[in-house]
Amino acid sequence: MKHVSHPEIIKRLKQAQGQLASVLSMFADGRSCMELAQQLQAVESIIRMSKQTLIHDHMEHCIGDALGEGGLSAEHALREFKTLSKYL
Repeated sequence: MKHVSHPEIIKRLKQAQGQLASVLSMFADGRSCMELAQQLQAVESIIRMSKQTLIHDHMEHCIGDALGEGGLSAEHALREFKTLSKYL
């Protein structure tokens, strides 16, 4: 299922992919551990934000809309929320 947020998430992940490639080059160039850690933190932050956006979008549109339309039981929604919570 495609959501409105997916193009932005894809854009962010491509940015993380580029940064990660840059980090690999930095290793090959012998850059300092401080610089490497800083760039890895940036990659991690992009991935974390992408994951949060995806999960929040799923909660709102997949679970929330299905509950509102009666297509999902409260028990099933609770199981979905519990499963998602381990990814937050």
